[in-house]
Amino acid sequence: MALRTAAASLTWCAAPDEEVELTTKQKKEFVRPEDERLPIGATIGYGIQHVLTMYGGIIAPPLIIGQMAGLKPGEIGVLIAACLFMGGLATILQTVGVPFFGSQLPLVQGVSFSGVATMGAIVTSGGGLPAVFGSVIAASVIGLLIAPVFATVIRFFPPVVTGTVITTIGLSLLPVAAGWIMGTGENTGGAKGGAPENLMLAGITLVIVLILSKIPVGAISRLAILLSIVLGTIVAVFLGKADFSKVGEGDIFALPQIFGFGMPTFEIASIISMLIVILVTLTETTADILAVSEIVGTKVDSKRIAAGLRADMLSSAVSPIFGTFTQSAFAQNVGLVAITGVKSRFVVTAGGGVLVILGLLPVLGRVVGAIPTPVLGGAGLVLFGSVAASGIRTLAKVEYRDNMNLVIVATSIAVGMLPIAVPTIYEQMPAWFVTIFHSGISSAAVVAILLNLLFNHLGSVKRKNAFVSAPTRSIPVAYLDAFEDGDSIIDGKIVDREGNEVTVERPAH
Repeated sequence: MALRTAAASLTWCAAPDEEVELTTKQKKEFVRPEDERLPIGATIGYGIQHVLTMYGGIIAPPLIIGQMAGLKPGEIGVLIAACLFMGGLATILQTVGVPFFGSQLPLVQGVSFSGVATMGAIVTSGGGLPAVFGSVIAASVIGLLIAPVFATVIRFFPPVVTGTVITTIGLSLLPVAAGWIMGTGENTGGAKGGAPENLMLAGITLVIVLILSKIPVGAISRLAILLSIVLGTIVAVFLGKADFSKVGEGDIFALPQIFGFGMPTFEIASIISMLIVILVTLTETTADILAVSEIVGTKVDSKRIAAGLRADMLSSAVSPIFGTFTQSAFAQNVGLVAITGVKSRFVVTAGGGVLVILGLLPVLGRVVGAIPTPVLGGAGLVLFGSVAASGIRTLAKVEYRDNMNLVIVATSIAVGMLPIAVPTIYEQMPAWFVTIFHSGISSAAVVAILLNLLFNHLGSVKRKNAFVSAPTRSIPVAYLDAFEDGDSIIDGKIVDREGNEVTVERPAH
């Protein structure tokens, strides 16, 4: 059972005319887990950990698109800096939130990889980067308008769907970790498989993660990923696998350029193709919001999802002004929330601030960029595996008797794994089909939603998912007095903030 704050799981059952006076302790019980505020040092440390986790993912799209557009290395560097800067602003908007914008969940935002193929096609077809920026602006504005309608699909996301999607997110990210372990360029050792020194470096980092996670000191175990990356990089230096010699080359400080790659142009065909990417992005962000809310143990409704999607679309619409692309929640960081147990959204806000600084200080970005990818891969194995494990835990709550839920899970995960197992499987299909189904996450989500509709909503009442039709439970408000700040419910047991089980005294008969 996913971790849930005790107070957030309780429904009051006081009489309609009864006036309930809350004590200060009871009010604290209703604070959302994601609203926790940590000491400034811990907040910044955990924020940097989030940045290191997603850094490789956020610089990959501008690197690929820049190369396809024929940009020079210096111009590609400007493109990457813009992506870091805008990703930081989008993250701050998503986590802090303003009226109607921002889910206020620990979600890191960055350039969505789902649009790389489409943007590459626009660039190479003659439109260039201006056509890409124009299509992103137009499609994102449309996405902003339809976000509230799109958010109403939450009722079609019971555990059988969310568990499937979360599991697929984790599994689809594992090839990313494998690619990091393999390395790039000369780091591959010129071999078809991973170079032995890369595998060894990744293995050392993985072992460090496991050892640090076992240490019974919260400050160390929660920072296990960050510390393992630092220590793994130090090991890489001694092995000659890390090169920081180019860190000093280039500007130390640089402001983002407004329309630095030209004014956007608006082409109908490009906008239509980008709109499909936006729909996929909305689907993936919805899945990430539900995934992180499940891990955090907080409640989300259609209004909160709509606010998160609006933040995505607003950030995407503004991004081309600074020379970058569509923004989306990063699934990698959902795994970091799961493995560390740090649920505070303000930690991710700090990470957003670090991204903004990296976007303004290219020298810091070059430092982070010099971290050997096998080190990131070793840590990524734990991170991404944790996402899949969280999905499996959610699927354990699903009722599989007298219904088709097992078929829904099996089929959805299998379809989601196809583009992961064979990335070229859909190459001969139409472009719109490839855009939707080339992502294992979006394809699994689409199949799970459709099958759940078919078997659990359009079918007979007797075959409905037990979690869809389950009656609302309630607990007397007087029981709140027994709970203390930090108490949670895990697998049906009450535990305190330190994870120790609280004894339940049963009345004598």
